[in-house]
Amino acid sequence: MSTDSRAASRRLNPLAHRVAVVGFLGLLVASVITLLDVVMRFVFSQPIEGWDDLTELVFAVAILAAFPAGLLQGHNITIRFLGAGLGNRPTYWLELLGALLTFIFIAGIAWQSVVLVFEYQANNDTTMTAEILTWPWWTLAALILIFCVPIQAVVMHGHFKRAVDGGGPGGTIDVSNDASHGGEV
Repeated sequence: MSTDSRAASRRLNPLAHRVAVVGFLGLLVASVITLLDVVMRFVFSQPIEGWDDLTELVFAVAILAAFPAGLLQGHNITIRFLGAGLGNRPTYWLELLGALLTFIFIAGIAWQSVVLVFEYQANNDTTMTAEILTWPWWTLAALILIFCVPIQAVVMHGHFKRAVDGGGPGGTIDVSNDASHGGEV
């Protein structure tokens, strides 16, 4: 990866890591509340009012929180059987194509999430039972997806440099051999 891509990755990774940790903590808290809800239903026949509605929103945001770190660290599905038979250089170009398609997909989803937020806000969309406003939650989701766009651009740039140069680490970072998730190398 070029020095510029590596520096950009190192700048983006701490924030991506923090977003993922917050998402994980959100999932953990939601799981504990869900367990409490189940116990209350079983013991007292009284669920936590509105939790079913809120769960859908919490889980959507919490799961999306893992996307930035996942993209930056290359934790996405990759099929390499074709590249394995072609050699390194064609494999680098195939990985660039995959990074480009991922970029287009993430940018499109981010764009549509912004459209969805404006639609939900204009219509004062709420959940079915508890009537919780949905647009604030989907705004968080949209912001996370928007953050994924420059991350995937950095990943794509690194893959481009590797494809052109014929070698190097590519566009993702390896946090197992790198302290870029919070420290310096």
